[in-house]
Amino acid sequence: QVQLVESGGGLAQAGGSLRLSCAASGSAFSINAMGWFRQAPGKQRELVATITSSGTRNYAGSVKGRFTISGDIAANTVYLQMNSLKPEDTAVYYCSARRVGSLGFDCWGQGTQVTVSS
Repeated sequence: QVQLVESGGGLAQAGGSLRLSCAASGSAFSINAMGWFRQAPGKQRELVATITSSGTRNYAGSVKGRFTISGDIAANTVYLQMNSLKPEDTAVYYCSARRVGSLGFDCWGQGTQVTVSS
């Protein structure tokens, strides 16, 4: 079992910044990628950004150039620096992890609310 705990959500004004943090514990040795997903009210959960143990980063087009994912998979931590926030970034943000042998991201945190006011 892998446990993921997020922190850092909150309220920001449009154009502002927030930084999310996530720490994994439990069977975290099996993780080979971590990432952030988000779900806005009435919408499906969507990928925001991911990072692999080799350092490869992937971003959704809507956040590229504004958000930066960083972290150390070996240390089981991942961060999301969110700049130039927009009201449409408002969502619950979930930390996620992919384990070795898994086809996709199959471990999830409880989520943290990010609200951007205009």
